[in-house]
Amino acid sequence: MADEKIVIGTETKYPLNGILTIPNKINGLVPSVILVHGSGPSDMDEKNGDNRPFKDIADGLTEKGIAVLRYDKRTFVYGKEMKNDTGLSVKEETIEDAILAADFLRQDSRIDPNKIFIIGHSMGGMLAPRIDAEGGNFAGIIIMAGSPRKLEEIMMSQNDEVLNSLNPFLKLIAKKQIASLSSKFDNIYNLNDEEAKSTKVLGKYVRAYYLKEMGEHPSANYLQELEKPVFILQGEKDFQATIEKDFEGYKQLLGDNQNVTYKLYPNLNHLFMPSVYGKILKAKKEYKVPQHVDQQVINDIAEWILSV
Repeated sequence: MADEKIVIGTETKYPLNGILTIPNKINGLVPSVILVHGSGPSDMDEKNGDNRPFKDIADGLTEKGIAVLRYDKRTFVYGKEMKNDTGLSVKEETIEDAILAADFLRQDSRIDPNKIFIIGHSMGGMLAPRIDAEGGNFAGIIIMAGSPRKLEEIMMSQNDEVLNSLNPFLKLIAKKQIASLSSKFDNIYNLNDEEAKSTKVLGKYVRAYYLKEMGEHPSANYLQELEKPVFILQGEKDFQATIEKDFEGYKQLLGDNQNVTYKLYPNLNHLFMPSVYGKILKAKKEYKVPQHVDQQVINDIAEWILSV
């Protein structure tokens, strides 16, 4: 395979470095995917601790004859300039660049323009149906460890899980902090856009507008209208997305739609790597253990793409 250095968004204010991984043997036009990161600033490999899931996926799929485009996330490169933008939403953070990446692939004469797919991981999976609807126009959508819920609902669930694992004294302190956060979240949709832009909900920089704008474009709405193929994957030991609320949530939302395929992987975590500690409080420790994306996951994604 060949790793070609590329730049996404050369004509924009935020050009991003990336890599297009192309199979060595090309017979005709090549199917391709773009990789879309989870939440927070992230490099093109989606480096988390000592793991690089996007590099694993890119290398693995390219060996199967599928080209893969990955790039640095906008907030990873331009975070300092963007952190004071009160109107920042997932549109500027993620969606615009994913659409530019799809356009980039369509201009490559080696790529089959009718076989461009999106793989969204975590929050990228939540946004993938919206990216498709707003200009990605993909042949199919792959959601890895995503959720049909709103972001603030997921955050509250994760807080509750942390709360349940604390000792009684810490639990008392944390309960008050979580209750305060919950009341801020409850009020988000009562604010107009300008009020939301001036209301901080998390730390110094996360404003209500970020959550409000995303919540007003729920993943569920896009998914219910989709007729194109969708592949939803999750690890059984994922402590960031849950089987009950997220994986099963997709099933409740989409039922047994013929265009949707589901797969749950035993003993894999949020990065689709073998579970180490399996607890949200030990997330940093878990991701410090160098591992690789499970080969079966890569095989299944490749098989699904090549069958569409």
